Amino acid sequence: MAISSRIARINAFLLCLIGFSALQGVTSLGINYGQLGNNLLEPQKVLDLLSSLKVTKARIYDTNPQVLTAFANSGVELMVTIENAMLGQLMNPQAALQWVNAHIKPYVPATKITSIAVGNEVFTDDDTTVLLANLVPAMVSIQIALTQLGFDSYIKVSTPCSLAVLEESYPPSAGSFKTEVAGVMSQLLQFLQTTKAPFWINAYPYFAYKDNPNKISLDYVLFNPNSGMIDPYTKLHYDNMLYAQVDAAIFAMARLGFNGIEVKVSETGWPSKGDANEIGATLQNAAIYNRNLLRRQLANEGTPLRPRMRLEVYVFALFNEDMKPGPTSERNYGLFQPDGTMAYNVGLSALSTTSTTSSTSTASISDLTSSATKVKKQSTTRDFHQSWVSCIFFCVVTFQVYMRRPF
Repeated sequence: MAISSRIARINAFLLCLIGFSALQGVTSLGINYGQLGNNLLEPQKVLDLLSSLKVTKARIYDTNPQVLTAFANSGVELMVTIENAMLGQLMNPQAALQWVNAHIKPYVPATKITSIAVGNEVFTDDDTTVLLANLVPAMVSIQIALTQLGFDSYIKVSTPCSLAVLEESYPPSAGSFKTEVAGVMSQLLQFLQTTKAPFWINAYPYFAYKDNPNKISLDYVLFNPNSGMIDPYTKLHYDNMLYAQVDAAIFAMARLGFNGIEVKVSETGWPSKGDANEIGATLQNAAIYNRNLLRRQLANEGTPLRPRMRLEVYVFALFNEDMKPGPTSERNYGLFQPDGTMAYNVGLSALSTTSTTSSTSTASISDLTSSATKVKKQSTTRDFHQSWVSCIFFCVVTFQVYMRRPF
């Protein structure tokens, strides 16, 4: 009995070790919780839905007090948003302080607000000229207000950018920002580097495929098995477009002299329905894209350029929103219907269970290229980790069999 008990304890310890190793560092992806619908679930039921899916991060496009109240003590990390139209007012530090006092202070720390998005796609908004002049000053004012109130240590300030800010994105090493946004972009990146906040991008491989389906592989944009592409400059291999888009943004930042800023994907998704000219907008493609993305998230993957830095992604969107303007696709990005029933099954619940700035831009690009040459060696780390876990599991089973053999 003593030997059996000891064996049981050893087995339990090794199995726990395996479980810990497999789950260590695994965090749920985020999801965009838009509210442009007249038939959506109330916030408490939305929270129940997220909890059932084990989703622990969400982004909202305002500071809706009903949502902030409902999410109190839930542990769900929230990114809230300041509307573009507010940026002019919030350039004033006193107005920014009043805003934080009214929209953030009453809810923290019970509601886990971790990020404030100052505007959304400001660089490509219809009123770009005015908004760009207001963007960084408004971000600075919000940051000062957070610091005054003691919230700056756990609430980061950034702004999601459309990939339309890039002049070049293919191959990834050619990534560069458009000349007309480079000045304000440099100011933004300086702010992010100083505050250690991430650079947020809204990245949609769907749009690239829709605009050029004859030249872009559907398997490449859907994360399906494919031959991919090799960047001729870095020699890095890309098997999907999303990772290539992220690395293009990293290279674009480097060309302005900024290295080491983390890139996160604030929006990505695929529409399940579209107009006749919206090629690829189908239920099947949407399910495949999001299912494959979820699997990549579960594996804690980084991009080829930064394989050891897990890419944080927020899927767009939680619901189909019937009041969104634009083409049919805009109202059909949701994983769920407004009443909480699945639009299609991506296996979300099942999957859930399981630097310093260089002195010149040229130096920054060289640093990235040098880093890229080491990536092939670094990318073996995850494979080794998985093999190590499998090896321990095999040893446990073998040990069990051995101990049960008659002597």
